Amino acid sequence: MRRWLLLTLGAAVLLLGATALAWWYWPRIPHLVPAATFASRSAAELAADGRFRGVSWVAADSAASADLTPLLRAHVTWIAQTPFGWQAGAAVPVVQLHTQRRPGRHGYWGESDYGLTQTAQQARRQGIRTLLKPHLWLRGPGGTWPGDIQMQSAADWQAWFASYTMFILHYAQLAEAEQMEALCIGTELEKTVGHEAEWRALIRQVRRVYHGPLTYAANWSGEFEQIRFWDALDFIGIQAYFPLSKANSPGRAELLANWQPHLQAIERVQQKFRKPVVFTEAGYKNTPDTAIEPWKWPDHTATFLPTDEATQAACYDALFATFWPRPWFKGLFVWKWYPGLAADGPARRHADFTPQHKPAEQVMAKWYGK
Repeated sequence: MRRWLLLTLGAAVLLLGATALAWWYWPRIPHLVPAATFASRSAAELAADGRFRGVSWVAADSAASADLTPLLRAHVTWIAQTPFGWQAGAAVPVVQLHTQRRPGRHGYWGESDYGLTQTAQQARRQGIRTLLKPHLWLRGPGGTWPGDIQMQSAADWQAWFASYTMFILHYAQLAEAEQMEALCIGTELEKTVGHEAEWRALIRQVRRVYHGPLTYAANWSGEFEQIRFWDALDFIGIQAYFPLSKANSPGRAELLANWQPHLQAIERVQQKFRKPVVFTEAGYKNTPDTAIEPWKWPDHTATFLPTDEATQAACYDALFATFWPRPWFKGLFVWKWYPGLAADGPARRHADFTPQHKPAEQVMAKWYGK
């Protein structure tokens, strides 16, 4: 009973703190575009072609214009930047915010507030917009994937949502202050999305702070079909690692055919909520088995395995051919892009998801150029 009372009290304090923080911070944010201008501009971008021709940007130790030049050649107009919050276990109701790192301190410069800001500014100078897309990283017991997060009591859920709200509000404030053009409020938090009221409350608080378009990045494996609060967001975000084959090196016809049931499931959700769809992540390894379980990273032995650039390119092409003609499909973020990666870069990158210096990059550039 004492633990329950303490957790309830803690959750109430955190929730009040998150609300107060949003209201206190909003009038004090410097260098803002007026809210109406920011909102209407973002809505207009989504209403026309407005497609997200994007890549998931890997945090680096600097933001150099030379690193962005290959994106321009590939007709990329958006990057997704991914800072991390930390959680000590899947059932621990506290999200830790590790955002204040600056150059020379421990951690990834590109994931710090300073690095995110500098990268977004450098990208904007090149005409490239930013989707700010915070993730959670799990440590300790209960799983390693954000989809494993699950509290053990109502009080713990209340505490978790209060803590997570403060985490997201921090990035909402940063995105507004730096005029980042879109914000993702969560990624693959599969066991949390049934708490519809809590998510709707979080969205309301975020909108008081941030006036650009919002999305949530739902996992491909059914999560995007479970969410009931898509109507409160600006577009439906899907982490699109759908399986497309049961065999190595499938042909284009098989890939196109196996997209059809996934396409139909996505269309059902899109038609229900009448929102655009964006693949907040999509990608394929440079391996023969990439279409079997696209979400799996190549393991440490991948440098000794044969690569399969033709299959990787075919998978990208089948994705674009299936979705790019659909008027409700508003683009994707290719997973992932390493700034400054050379053609003769680390061997482990050759089996990686990145399309850089492979035929898949030419496929991406062709479709993004349409």
